[in-house]
Amino acid sequence: MATKKLSREAYTVGWATVLSTELNASRLLLDEEHELLPPKENDNNSYLLGRMGVHNVVITFPGSGTYGTNAAAQMVTNMLRTFRNIRFGLLVGVGGGAPKSPNLDDPSKDIRLGDVVVSDPKGNHGKYFSS
Repeated sequence: MATKKLSREAYTVGWATVLSTELNASRLLLDEEHELLPPKENDNNSYLLGRMGVHNVVITFPGSGTYGTNAAAQMVTNMLRTFRNIRFGLLVGVGGGAPKSPNLDDPSKDIRLGDVVVSDPKGNHGKYFSS
């Protein structure tokens, strides 16, 4: 239930979700939800506003049937134009997989549940940091 109505300028963390499961998980992490603000011209995004700890967070998600990198880029562009004080951005997803290598001698190099995978887009390669 929404408890406060803040101005757009109060939000400093932007969080983009792509799937409904990601949106549901992000909503559960909010300490409180804030009242929605009126839509801004030329911004078709849907937003969820709230607080995590001391941070006011704006979560954006695509409309039904909207997928792909172009749609995600437009979604984030709209969020940054509508909420101009965003200083930190998150794109948290559930996609991806990394099966264990059958020839892995060192189990500490295996990607495990709870590890954080960080993209470093250089060609087709990425990086991961084990927890």
